Amino acid sequence: MPLPETATSALPTTLAGWLARCERLHPKEIDMTLARTRRVKERLGLQFSVPVIAVAGTNGKGSTCAMLEAIALQAGYRVGLYSKPHLVHFEERCRINGQMVDGAALLPHFEAVEHARGDVSLTYFEFTLLAIARLLAATPLDLVILEVGMGGRLDAVNAFDADCAIITSIDIDHAEYLGPDRETIAIEKAGIMRAGKPAIVSDPVPPQSLIAEAARVGADLWRLGRDFNCTGDKQQWGWAGRTRRFNALAYPALRGANQLLNAAGVLAAFEAMRDQLPITAQAVRQGFATVELAGRFQIVAGQPTLVLDVAHNPHAVATLARNLDQMGFFPRTHAVFGAMADKDIAAILTRMAPLVDDWHFTDLPMPRAARADDLAAMHAALALAGPGPVTVQRHASPMQALDAALNAADPADRIVVFGSFHTVGGVLKDGVPRLTGKHAA
Repeated sequence: MPLPETATSALPTTLAGWLARCERLHPKEIDMTLARTRRVKERLGLQFSVPVIAVAGTNGKGSTCAMLEAIALQAGYRVGLYSKPHLVHFEERCRINGQMVDGAALLPHFEAVEHARGDVSLTYFEFTLLAIARLLAATPLDLVILEVGMGGRLDAVNAFDADCAIITSIDIDHAEYLGPDRETIAIEKAGIMRAGKPAIVSDPVPPQSLIAEAARVGADLWRLGRDFNCTGDKQQWGWAGRTRRFNALAYPALRGANQLLNAAGVLAAFEAMRDQLPITAQAVRQGFATVELAGRFQIVAGQPTLVLDVAHNPHAVATLARNLDQMGFFPRTHAVFGAMADKDIAAILTRMAPLVDDWHFTDLPMPRAARADDLAAMHAALALAGPGPVTVQRHASPMQALDAALNAADPADRIVVFGSFHTVGGVLKDGVPRLTGKHAA
């Protein structure tokens, strides 16, 4: 068990030092309650004086936040964004006006949280959220976007009242903490709704429990298919809300068929917030055209082609498989995969098997991660058939796995790196790889 930090411990002077300290403060990595966060938040006198949009959901949160940010920036607003987890650098968790925060700017806010917490033992996520929120609250902004981590009701982000809630997709993930089915999980996600405030639901088939919880809370529920709609063809798409329409829109720069649902929810949020955050059609078009987010069906041109995706649950992997299937022909697909041990790995492997010729399973630098040997053993036990003869290799790190996949691939093939954020982040730690296959030189 980690040793508790004492008030007399020398305080860190670097971001790395603070993060290491945060990892030792609380005996559990995940300890779901709002009581600790709220107590320290009150001691800090921490609150936002500008509109807050909170985004929850099983998948699509990061993309939704990125599109909200991109459109708001194009509309001329000053925007602060909190998101998690990060791919490579902790500072990715906080962006101000589209730029990753400098780690040094966070140091006084970590120290302030440390002094305010007293005897309260915060988790890593609670402590770091409060430090980032304090920085955002001290910065001149027009909009704050907060990405919820796990669930919603008991996630530390929910210590802050949102002026608008967005709930993206709802599916089964983190069942140990959130429940075994969509109806139960939806109640946890609905915890970010507030009375009289808009709650945007971009899941096309929301669980009945979510609808009932919105009514119980008294939230202004916006449902896809009832309060807003989107339609499109291969060239363009259109959106209609309660009072506004956008026609002949180009598709968002983020790839994947699922991004249209996320984009529709984003536009519904802006319509719901139109009195506080009016936007123009030009801001919408420019925002969708320029939005970027690493690791969400990110295609890196090269020989072979590289695809990066943080899909790490069956619902997200089903979307990844559908997107891969629409890419066109590749002689072979090489998959680099690593995930946390608590994921439904059997379902993930089963869904991807028809597309993968060569598996490269990787260890990850996390105690909760499944070992490459275990992933390979599970793959063997499932006796999954691929598109042709299937090979399996095991590796100590994502970068070693990518190197092995590249060595085995022809220039016309594709390599798909997916699973945990640590898997994708592991191959991005030195920048986006630009692949040149063994026969491409």
